[in-house]
This record gives sequence, C-alpha cells and structure tokens, in this order.
Amino acid sequence: MSEATVAVHADADLLAQAVAARLLVKLLDAQADRGEASVVLTGGRIAAAVYRAVAQLPARDAVDWSRVDVWWGDERFLPAGDPERNETQARAALLDVVPLNPDRVHPMPASDGPAGNDPEAAAAAYAEELARAARPGHAALPHFDVLMLGVGEDGHVASVFPEHPVHYESRPCSAVRGSPKPPAVRTTLTLPAINTAEEVWLVAGGADKARAVGMALAGAGPVQLPAAGVHGVDRTRWLLDRAAAADVPARLRSLR
Repeated sequence: MSEATVAVHADADLLAQAVAARLLVKLLDAQADRGEASVVLTGGRIAAAVYRAVAQLPARDAVDWSRVDVWWGDERFLPAGDPERNETQARAALLDVVPLNPDRVHPMPASDGPAGNDPEAAAAAYAEELARAARPGHAALPHFDVLMLGVGEDGHVASVFPEHPVHYESRPCSAVRGSPKPPAVRTTLTLPAINTAEEVWLVAGGADKARAVGMALAGAGPVQLPAAGVHGVDRTRWLLDRAAAADVPARLRSLR
C-alpha cells in the first residue's frame, strides 16, 4: 500500500489549476513509458473545474489524446445526456474539445442504454468492458495510470457510501441502490477495483469536506468512511484547498 501525501493549495481555483497541470504531466509520463495513458474520471464541482482548466492549458496539446483511455469511477444511472450524469459534465468541460479516439472513451451505461433500465445489468456490462481492456496477466481490469476521486461530506468516494452494502462487493463494478445522495440508483467501481490504480488522487475543496478529509487521514475505518479505504498501488495523493484541509494535521501538509 502506498503512503499518502497531502498537497494544500490556497483556494479552490488554484487547486483546480494545480490538479489540471498535474494530470497533463501524468498523462505525458504514462505515454512516454507505455505509449498510451489511462485515466479514471470523477464528478462534482471541483472535477468540473479541473476539466475546464485542462482544456484551457496550452500544454494539453502535448498529450496524444488519441492514445488516452477514459473511464469513469461511478455514474448516476440516468438517461444519456442527462445534465446530472458525470459523463455529460466531463464531455462539456473537456472531452468534446480534445481529439480523443471515441473507441477509447468508456462511459458507464445510461438507464436508456443497451442494458436497459437495470443497474445490475449495466454494472455487469461495464465489468465486461473493463475485462476486455484488461492488462496482460490481469483478468478483470485494465491498467489505470491515475484514478481521480472526489470526497463527499460524509466521506464517500465514487458511489461507495458509508456502511452501504456495496462496500463489501468484490466485483469490479456494482449497482448501487438506495444511495443517500440523489439520485438513488447509481453504478460504481468498487474499492477493490479502485485500489488497483497506479495512482489514486483524492481531490477536495471547501469547508464542507474538512471533517471527512481530516478523519480519513487520521485513520478512520473504511466502512464508516470509505475515503479512508482507498489507495493507489504506487501513490495516493490528497489534493486539497485550505478550507478542505482545515482538520489535517500540519505535519502532513505540503503547502503550495
């Protein structure tokens, strides 16, 4: 398990700019090493700001976007194009303005997609898509260079909520029913799948995230606080603004 590092930025705008720059460097490094790159996207206000910042950086053109695989960590089980879907948000902010190969963009199924209005079937279909792209020697999952996560006020990540049964799911992708945050029905990567990523970045901004962030870094139990149970194989990065880092011990912070 990788040791967590914490980087604190002055405010949410600077946080988004810093994460965007870091993401471009990570994609470029992955392509230099492997010839391609793979990123797992998240949703939320900070994520949208990061994607917009990536789109605006001149360095975005240094990435060969045709050799980037795009996955999602979770999705709201809504019709395609619904403004509440993480896919819709990411396309509007970034994906529609860079020259991606459509075959390498892997959104989670929509409620009006081929799997129909059945979240369990949608989760199974996404698991099959992950398996088709699996790296050599790994039957279930592709290589994830970086997997980005928001952190909920309750400490949830992706759509793994505190004390929800999905926490105990071993399959790579699961349906979520009864989400405490609307909409009630979702699909999500599970913690075992998340924890296969080379790097996991937990990105949080705002005072409403401070308690969850502080508890996770203090060693809270992962069932009660899922953010405490995620880690990258090589690196786990907490990327925060000052408000979100208010409860993080000073010895853990790297100020930017």
